[in-house]
Amino acid sequence: MQQPETLTAALTAQESEVGRQLQICNACRYCEGYCAVFPAMTRRLEFGKADIHYLANLCHSCGACLHACQYAPPHEFAVNIPQAMAVVRGQTYQDYAWPANLASLYKRNGLTVALALALALALFIALIMRQPEALQANFYALIPHNMMVSLFAPVFLFALLALAMGVKRFWRDVSPAAVIPQEAAMEAVGDALRLKYLDGGHGEGCNNEDDAWTPWRRRFHHATFYGFMLCFAATCVATLYHYLFGWHAPYALTSLPVVLGTVGGVGLLVGPAGLFWLNLKRHPMHGDASQKPMDHGFTALLFFISLSGLALLSWRDTAAMALLLAVHLGAVMALFLTLPYGKFAHGFYRCAALLKWAIEKRLPDNLKLKGE
Repeated sequence: MQQPETLTAALTAQESEVGRQLQICNACRYCEGYCAVFPAMTRRLEFGKADIHYLANLCHSCGACLHACQYAPPHEFAVNIPQAMAVVRGQTYQDYAWPANLASLYKRNGLTVALALALALALFIALIMRQPEALQANFYALIPHNMMVSLFAPVFLFALLALAMGVKRFWRDVSPAAVIPQEAAMEAVGDALRLKYLDGGHGEGCNNEDDAWTPWRRRFHHATFYGFMLCFAATCVATLYHYLFGWHAPYALTSLPVVLGTVGGVGLLVGPAGLFWLNLKRHPMHGDASQKPMDHGFTALLFFISLSGLALLSWRDTAAMALLLAVHLGAVMALFLTLPYGKFAHGFYRCAALLKWAIEKRLPDNLKLKGE
């Protein structure tokens, strides 16, 4: 069987550096209990491209191993697993992205692309809006429901397709088994939902600007993830109301879609703002500085989607509704267009890596090197 092109290609310099550092870690093993990366590492004597891609996405960049490592810079071995993994992890977003050229544009200019795209789309939406005499908090008086669906459905479906293609290509390269055991799948889902490996291996949290532990990175990630999921649930409930029950917007402030969206919106204010704040203060050896524009572009879009959505809810009975609606819809569409190429994609690759680890740990360890 012909191997995937990603596997047959030679290692990049960044991948070779990860392989070099993992060889040193494999001899030391001081950090074996910190996270899933290290026990997964001990099942290998050599590290090919697929292994490196898998371990890079399994790494949550908590920083614990860097501050514990006796071979970290300025030691001549210069072992810095969080940073080396972050560089390769960012590379995998491009390697597996579909289409790949869009990923490279967003990585280099993430914040600029995100904000420019949101502004351009907001202007476009403002120009196609109707100008009715009475709004009465009715968004569809400005943009008919069918027009809104025709604008957003293709973009949303493209984002889903691009994400699915990327994850399929990643899983094809790293998958350890054709059959996924149910208990492994459940474990991987639980680890992802709890952000298990953002506890630093000791339950105290991640390192950020120094060697002190903090739980806030995990908390802000939770606020972002569950805030996004609540907003998505609000959209799904509103869709059911519209098509299944014939209940059309606007909905009361106490209705389920509005309550879900409001709570989720608050999470999407707190989470991205907190992650942006931590990112600004983070130790430069913890991550890949070249990915900051991509990180900031993603958190900025989430923050402005939430801010504009909550403002739209608060002032939907005023003359400001049209402007706020255009800004909100422009930011949402920009997020959809950039989803497969930025930090949102990392969640899917990381879940795939967690699933691989949950499967792999149930397989026999043929190396027999851990004294088990």
